[in-house]
Amino acid sequence: MRRPVRRSEPPSRPIVTFRPVGGSEPGISGEGPLSAERFTTDLPHRLDRLPWSRFHWLVVVALGVTWVLDGLEVTLVGSLAGAIKDSPSLRLTETEVGLTASAYLLGAVGGALFFGWLTDRVGRKKLFTLTVLVYLLATIATGFSWDFWSFALFRFLTGAGIGGEYAAVNSAIQELIPARRRGTTDLAVNGTFWGGAAMGAAASLLLLDPQVINPELGWRLAFGVGGALSLSVLLLRRYIPESPRWLMTHGRRAEADAIVRDIEERVEREKGPLPPVVGRPITIDPRSHTTLGEVARTMFRTYPQRAVLGLVLMACQAFCYNAIFFTYALVLTNFYGIESASIGWYMLPFALGNLMGPLLLGHFFDTVGRRVMITGTYALAGVLMAATGFAFAQGWLSAWEQTLAWTVIFFFASAAASAAYLTVGESFPLEMRAMGIALFYAIGTLVGGVVGPALFGWLIEGGDRVDIAWGYGLGAALMLAAAGTEWKLGFAAEGRSLEEVARPLSQAAD
Repeated sequence: MRRPVRRSEPPSRPIVTFRPVGGSEPGISGEGPLSAERFTTDLPHRLDRLPWSRFHWLVVVALGVTWVLDGLEVTLVGSLAGAIKDSPSLRLTETEVGLTASAYLLGAVGGALFFGWLTDRVGRKKLFTLTVLVYLLATIATGFSWDFWSFALFRFLTGAGIGGEYAAVNSAIQELIPARRRGTTDLAVNGTFWGGAAMGAAASLLLLDPQVINPELGWRLAFGVGGALSLSVLLLRRYIPESPRWLMTHGRRAEADAIVRDIEERVEREKGPLPPVVGRPITIDPRSHTTLGEVARTMFRTYPQRAVLGLVLMACQAFCYNAIFFTYALVLTNFYGIESASIGWYMLPFALGNLMGPLLLGHFFDTVGRRVMITGTYALAGVLMAATGFAFAQGWLSAWEQTLAWTVIFFFASAAASAAYLTVGESFPLEMRAMGIALFYAIGTLVGGVVGPALFGWLIEGGDRVDIAWGYGLGAALMLAAAGTEWKLGFAAEGRSLEEVARPLSQAAD
């Protein structure tokens, strides 16, 4: 049994405050000397024992906006699909609409891999600033597209920014949030994708209303919504420190300790005396970076079952989400005769149902446990998806009934998809966490996400309900396969420190 370990009071020193990038305090600019000397630290346990505070809300809001932006992008393109297809300057076919969705996902894959690699080498803070800048510029440029190729290129670059965000932001959030709240927080943050989706649906209702604005101008202005939101994100992120865990493994012990002391002091002023530090200190042999060869060996030799699990969870949810959601507007217009300007009314309840899934179910991933909840949410989504596909093929559903069915299905699927990111982030050591998230996001997206929208765009263009129902059946089978894989290979991470779930590569042998 672990026993509490109380730290002696540190010597008196000025309080370190978080300042914008460019400040001189340790740990804020991300610069500092690298020490190769072995040292012992209880820093992870100090972070994990903190009560929830305003600092943690700052982390969640400033970094979690990533998913809001992604949801906004996906929903805007989904809701605007009809208007974009009818644009006199773009003149896209249904297949080309699907291909532009695939371009966005291909960009996300490339961005995740490149920026994920950089995140583990140069730090979380620098990268979650750079990636939001890439997104900001690219999404604004999308509004100035003049043909299929320019639109696809800007969507590719927008995806690159969002893909890079996933690696940097997921790493930072998991490393700053206390272990007992990590599952709840991670699911809620990933679920805010659907808050962005709701924003996108609402914006499309206004910007595609011909009585308010010319739809040709409206869909272009819609992409400025994400750009405006990302400006506020840049301001907030200036006050988020570098991950102390990342600094620790890179030998920047003084910076890491200064940041943790400041967080402790802020939380103590808000919440009163802190609980004792529980757990044995760990000994670190600092390293400057981890090679790609070591990343591959750790993933596929040390943790082969976790590698398989992460790949299956990510690929299956990516296919279902991207195939169905990217093309749902085309289903509504082609099979139910819904006008492009009214698509947002159907996307809005869809998005809100998805948002509520992780928010209402997230707590159970920390209490009931990862394995039971991930298996259950994937399985329920798969069974309901198969039933809905059959009903669609038979023509039994109206547009609103179809939307209600997807809302119920993705209430569970949204929690499942968020848990996939949580699982991958917890599966591997700290030194390769961002690269692990990026790699599995990239593979899952390539396998499931890029193929899905193009396939469904082609099926919809064919105009046969039965063919589309077979596509829904494929998505259902994949979700059920993921549920079985989780039940077989899932592992317990609830309430455990990241270092306990996956031993850091820089941790010295006991």
